[in-house]
Amino acid sequence: MTAGHDTLYYDGNCGLCNAEMQRLREVKADSLELVDIHSVSDDCNLPDSDQLLQQLHLQTADGAFVIGLEANISAWEHTPYAGRWRLLRLPVVRQLAEIGYALWARWRYRRLYHNANV
Repeated sequence: MTAGHDTLYYDGNCGLCNAEMQRLREVKADSLELVDIHSVSDDCNLPDSDQLLQQLHLQTADGAFVIGLEANISAWEHTPYAGRWRLLRLPVVRQLAEIGYALWARWRYRRLYHNANV
């Protein structure tokens, strides 16, 4: 994590994740760092790699973690598209989006890491 920056940890083995990170790289501000989980050493004081692989994790500049859908929304807040992503925080939309994200994340994790017990 870089001081003063948020850091989004993503699964570089996931095609959809890589496509989204490529888009983020094109439009993000310098205040967001994108880090492939597979490039992180074990001594980085992060959740274990299995936890990181199950859902997106964003570490804020103050060291707190935001996980899942909220990590995705928070990452996009570093772009000109922040307002569109904030719509996912509206109560009914958020409930549906959380369900969709949880189902997708679980399916993706099982597909890529088939021996996991999720």
